[in-house]
Amino acid sequence: MGVDLFGPPPPSPTVSPCKEHPMSAPAPISSGLEHGQAALERAAARLLSLQQADGHWKAELETNVTMEAEDLLLRRFLGLDSPELLARTAAWIRSRQGNSGGFAIFHGGPPDLSATVEAYTALRLAGDPPDASHMRRAASLVRELGGIEGSRVFTRIWLALFGQWSWDDLPALPPEVILLPQWCPLNIYDFGCWARQTVVPLTVVAAHRPVRALGFDLDELKTGAAAAPRASLDTWAGRFELLDRALHFYERRPLAALRRQSLRLCAEWILKRQEADGCWGGIQPPWVYSVLALHLLGYPLDHPAVAKALRGLESFAIVEGGMRRFEACQSPVWDTCLSLVALRDAGLPEEHPALVQGARWLLDEEVRVPGDWAVRRPDLEPSGWAFEYENDNYPDLDDTAEVVMALRGAKLEVPSETEDAVRRAVAWTFGMQCRDGGWGAFDVDNDSALCAALPFCDFGEVTDPPSADVTAHVIEMLAEEGLASDPRVKRAVDWLLREQESDGSWFGRWGANHLYGTGAAVPALVRAGVPADHPAIQRAARWLESVQNEDGGWGEDLRSYGDAARRGRGESSASQTAWALLALHAAGSGPDAVGRGVHWLAGTQRTDGDWDEPQFTGTGFPGDFYIRYHLYRLNFPVMALGRILRGAA
Repeated sequence: MGVDLFGPPPPSPTVSPCKEHPMSAPAPISSGLEHGQAALERAAARLLSLQQADGHWKAELETNVTMEAEDLLLRRFLGLDSPELLARTAAWIRSRQGNSGGFAIFHGGPPDLSATVEAYTALRLAGDPPDASHMRRAASLVRELGGIEGSRVFTRIWLALFGQWSWDDLPALPPEVILLPQWCPLNIYDFGCWARQTVVPLTVVAAHRPVRALGFDLDELKTGAAAAPRASLDTWAGRFELLDRALHFYERRPLAALRRQSLRLCAEWILKRQEADGCWGGIQPPWVYSVLALHLLGYPLDHPAVAKALRGLESFAIVEGGMRRFEACQSPVWDTCLSLVALRDAGLPEEHPALVQGARWLLDEEVRVPGDWAVRRPDLEPSGWAFEYENDNYPDLDDTAEVVMALRGAKLEVPSETEDAVRRAVAWTFGMQCRDGGWGAFDVDNDSALCAALPFCDFGEVTDPPSADVTAHVIEMLAEEGLASDPRVKRAVDWLLREQESDGSWFGRWGANHLYGTGAAVPALVRAGVPADHPAIQRAARWLESVQNEDGGWGEDLRSYGDAARRGRGESSASQTAWALLALHAAGSGPDAVGRGVHWLAGTQRTDGDWDEPQFTGTGFPGDFYIRYHLYRLNFPVMALGRILRGAA
């Protein structure tokens, strides 16, 4: 790509190939920016080359081996085993095993007990003998970490399906929860959208208590340890344990008419929320549990809903190199809007075909039907964008904010198309503001503290309260729309300022972690009119400068979610360096830190314009589920370099 794509570049000398820029010593600001111009051009060219023919971007969304393991367990349960599929999937699982014998949930992370239990079980399904060296190491590690007894509830549910754990020793999940009215605590709409989509089908599964033959036992993964002592009734945990015992008593002899009605309503709820491609919410957990629920309710595998679900699941599989892996979700809307914003920031003109075509694709993805969000906002006109190809029930505020900014970067032949979509999106966004002034991802005021205390909620977040990163993206979008002085935006700014941590950073709910939250918050606040010399902005800048690595980049280990000492600390990565640079640039920070960061990006760039980034820098559930977005390493550096080199806000 030549610089003519962006118009005349700022004066700079010819830049040598990136391999000639060693990172052994910090670079002065002038050197960093000169190298950055060439890096930006290469990266933007690479990003443009990845655009698909219809205008959108879609890269792999990588998670961990529980996706592959649960896919194999689902197929065994349904009687859909395939020797070839089994062998290819097992090959992938084996390739992810660490030296300890365990399986981590993110690159470079420690072995995870539940992931290792599920991977081990899947490999036994594939025929790996328990006395093979890799299996012995895995089993030994499982026992060392607490055995099956210490694994998460969802792992033990999978084992109960095959008789390797007792349903009596799992938390009760009665389908009668579907009957609770919206005003009642613990009704399904008190849960975050991803949790309610999982809970409803799981209640059906738990009501049936099915057991299928596995063909082997997993005694080698058990420690025989006694159950943990019951919590005190003075605590919520103890009270919910008492409730769980009462529900187990009810499960022995449920009221027949009430149980029939509950199962019927659950089936209707599940079927109503199936998307066009067969998914539920575009994500793996509710998808597989909904298939199980419908199957147990008597829907045959060739029933249209079940057959469509199974076809859709297989479309999430990636087969290459003789191995098969599985995406937990797909992110085309997110990939596309971030790529368009990045190319806009890099200086592509608004009439550039790539921007126009991408914007047109996004316009067609607007959600125009009410979803679960309408339960609490029934009078709000539907709009918004979802993360996935098909997910009309759950548009989210994060995607919607970035899509609006992406649309504003392109000039369509019929401007009213953009104006009408933006008007609807802004109105829907304001309508989804929470009572405290912030925004959650999918729902309004979804912040019940009781849900997380339930015995089966031991895996990830189960509610969707406002987060700093989502709120920041919304503020940035609304400010770009000229609404910074709107009282609702001012409330959001006040909320975001209150959320700043004492060290100057912001927590990152959907990205890793304080680098992500800070990289979103600072540009948004400055765009909304908070001056760069405001104490909050300067505290953030000082924190970022204090955690910059010696090589000039930034990185943050995902264990920072549980260990404050790891905040902003970790091996440098392209996406996290870009987040820090976005914040420092917006804060008007001194040139040294910015120049060193730009120099790191230029010096680590591949010759094809991309970066190597094995790190997982996306977050599904803090502490439990992490994501490697394969485009983050490209679109965020393009965004940061573009803003810095063009002097844009």
